[in-house]
Amino acid sequence: MTIRDRLEEAVAAPPTVFGEPMETADGTTIITVARGSAFGRSARPVGVFVVHEGRAHWTPAVDSNRIAQLGEWIGLLTGVIATLAILRRPPWPDLRRR
Repeated sequence: MTIRDRLEEAVAAPPTVFGEPMETADGTTIITVARGSAFGRSARPVGVFVVHEGRAHWTPAVDSNRIAQLGEWIGLLTGVIATLAILRRPPWPDLRRR
């Protein structure tokens, strides 16, 4: 990969947006991180940096609804494929006379 390719990739990628650092009562600093859209209208949360006692910790944002919906779609697709396979060639023996 050349430098030009990397520059084009960096320009094409949506920008990463860091929020204002927020400090809690126990001295923990929280910095939110979001990935901006290509059009600059909205930002999708990526996660947060938590800085506590001089150590930084990354916590990713996980969309559990999206993961659950993906599981449901995979189950539905598996059921449809299995049904089509059984209807196309049933597992029971062929009882027709030839």
